[in-house]
Amino acid sequence: MNTIQAQCIRCDKCYPLEAPMTYRCACGGLLEVTRDLRGLDAELLKRIFAHRRAERHTLHASGVWRYKELIAPELPDDAIVHRAEGNTGLYASAQAARYAGNRQVWFKAQSENPSGSFKDNGMTAALSHGRAIGYRRFACTSTGNTSSSLALYAAYADCEAVILVPSRDVSPNKVLQTLGYGAQVRTFDGNYDDGIRYLDAHAEEQGLYVCNSINPMRIEGQKSIIFELAQDFDWQLPDWIVLPGGALSNAAALGKGLQELYALGFIKRLPRVAIIQAEGASPFHRLAAAMKDNAARKHGRPELVPEPKPSTRASALNIGNPPSWSKALRVLTETRGITETVSDAAILEAKAVIDASGIGCEPASAAGLAGLRQLVEAGVIDREETAACILTGHMLKDTDALQEYHLAEKWGELHRNGIQQADLPME
Repeated sequence: MNTIQAQCIRCDKCYPLEAPMTYRCACGGLLEVTRDLRGLDAELLKRIFAHRRAERHTLHASGVWRYKELIAPELPDDAIVHRAEGNTGLYASAQAARYAGNRQVWFKAQSENPSGSFKDNGMTAALSHGRAIGYRRFACTSTGNTSSSLALYAAYADCEAVILVPSRDVSPNKVLQTLGYGAQVRTFDGNYDDGIRYLDAHAEEQGLYVCNSINPMRIEGQKSIIFELAQDFDWQLPDWIVLPGGALSNAAALGKGLQELYALGFIKRLPRVAIIQAEGASPFHRLAAAMKDNAARKHGRPELVPEPKPSTRASALNIGNPPSWSKALRVLTETRGITETVSDAAILEAKAVIDASGIGCEPASAAGLAGLRQLVEAGVIDREETAACILTGHMLKDTDALQEYHLAEKWGELHRNGIQQADLPME
């Protein structure tokens, strides 16, 4: 396999991505895979990608590896672990458009991935790269979706998965899914950020390949979400891409993918990106707001101030120190992007709209629609503009939220409107 290089986004120093795996630069900056894309013919690749959509039971049937030339052309095919990930539905929703107040809303349902979340797009790339350079033990810290995705791919590849899960504020459904795939689950007192610090300190000594979003290969795989979305729209994207922001890996990945599509000529213009955080876990939104103040720019390089005790009902967003914040900040600059925060009540209300439209999602996914509604009401997004919201996880990832909304609050109404025993036909 050809050596894959990664470059620090802060100081530009380059590293080979080989065992033992490097995740951060010596200066503390995040690494990013860089490749020379010159010489790629966008029109030819469009035809190739269209042809591959008809394939079945091959590597290119994957909605990630269909775009292998743009993801990881150096990875040998026999090292790649794939489960036909990607290939997720794109759905227009009149109900959501009425709710948000703009002309057209689409949902890209990454919830239809094999493990039920968008993490599969990145995990297939990370785990495949790890196998290619000799790893057989893989690890992550997770509030849920990353853990179940890693557990699935490790099990399918007959490898070991070590999962660190906070003992509080996680969805039991996601932990059960992770256990079901056979992963070794270790709970700890603390939050997502504490788990990342542990892996930073101990992964190398334990021979673990880390599959969190600090791994630049995760970002390469997740780029495919925007590639597939652009292909869904025949390479003419909507005015806005709206997505929830937890660890911010998706914002980093989609932004990188957008820039590459634009540089190669696949798309003629960049859509604007809106990153939505929960009010109780919104350090990135605060940073973006501060950056609008010219005075803040005089203090040198911007730095995110972590949320010491993040708290939100949308567990996938319950991250106080998102690892990919610096990459996401660059995305805002490159796409004239914006941030917004939404309350838990707004998230659950938007989730009910998405669920009732016949699509469904976990609470964190619904932050996108909740944020879109607020931005339209504030006049930031014009009512005539169009938007695609990324749904990151399946509605059954968090059944507690469904019970709270539909049973705890509405059980009396359901009972009053239900069929009485006296009305039932007798045999």
